[in-house]
Amino acid sequence: MKIRNVVASNRKNEFTIVTRSGAEFPSPYSKADVRPNAKDPIEELFVDKELGNEAFTYFLKSGKQNSIHIEQVLEYNEDPKYLADLLTYKLSVEAREGLESSALSRRQIAKRLNTSVPQLYRLLDPANTRKSMKQLVALLHILDRNVDLVVKRKGT
Repeated sequence: MKIRNVVASNRKNEFTIVTRSGAEFPSPYSKADVRPNAKDPIEELFVDKELGNEAFTYFLKSGKQNSIHIEQVLEYNEDPKYLADLLTYKLSVEAREGLESSALSRRQIAKRLNTSVPQLYRLLDPANTRKSMKQLVALLHILDRNVDLVVKRKGT
């Protein structure tokens, strides 16, 4: 996800990030590693092109600097799409680790999944977030990995 604009609000003590889709996300100063304050205010703030417009960088009056990636902002705001992609990523990484320790060949695993070897590679690709959760869980089962899903209310 690319950042279009970022604004600092000293009154609210937060950054406001606007993505290319137009969505706005707050990010409080308190979550930053280098925290701006009244004695050490922000001198410069910009969307960082060197980080692929996926982060913003700021410099404080003291000379300290920090960059904050959009993923940190999305995680703080508990963006549903980001959290779903993160779950898919973690399961894919676990599947790759399971494949490395498995005695089964890739062809045998694909056969048990009733799919092709190229589709198996797509399932194993952590960057591919557009995959079937059903197939991913089935793959993990074949690789002797248990998947326990726990659903909790927020705040409990």
